[in-house]
Amino acid sequence: MADPASLFTEAHRRAISEAARSAEGSTSGEIVPYVVGVCDDYREAGWKAAVIGALIGFGGGVSLHYLGGLWGGSLWLWVILPSVMLAVGGALAARLSERFRRFLIGDAVLDLRARQRAECAFLEEEVFATRDRTGILIFVALFEHRVVVMGDAGINRAVPEGAWSEVVADLVAGIRARRPAEALEEAIAECGRLLREHRLEIRSDDTDELPNELRIRER
Repeated sequence: MADPASLFTEAHRRAISEAARSAEGSTSGEIVPYVVGVCDDYREAGWKAAVIGALIGFGGGVSLHYLGGLWGGSLWLWVILPSVMLAVGGALAARLSERFRRFLIGDAVLDLRARQRAECAFLEEEVFATRDRTGILIFVALFEHRVVVMGDAGINRAVPEGAWSEVVADLVAGIRARRPAEALEEAIAECGRLLREHRLEIRSDDTDELPNELRIRER
């Protein structure tokens, strides 16, 4: 997987920061954009691939030996060698192919790990530490192709949870289309629009309580 920092040029980061500043300019929201490369090491994916490969190798070797009439050599050779080779091949494929690794991990686990990591980011960046509890985290997990929009209490009182679904869907589509920076900038602007729509208006004495810059972590 590519270094997440390499996907966001200095120009991208400035544009994302400016998008957050602009969205906050007419609302009381404090938007925190946060990107991680991967939420977990997912070691189980390699083991699953190895076990699947070993089982295929075992079944294939035995079938060739008995059904194919290939009686030369020891039965154990026909069992062990294909099993070991395909186990190694499966583990290597899981390591090299992100798509295959995601398939092995499964949607439920990917969803769970992204949500857990987003909750950690929410605390880490103190998104809760605003006067009116109007912090909002836009969390992007690149490997998982997952997005979590997490609002603090003041946001959740005003904006129904389902209102973020289009923001999430569009941002996920942008990640899959390999344009995460542009998609994140658009998502921030859309969040600002939703905050205005639900009348989270800026106060006359409003201050910028949380930094606007993009946070990037490998994990």
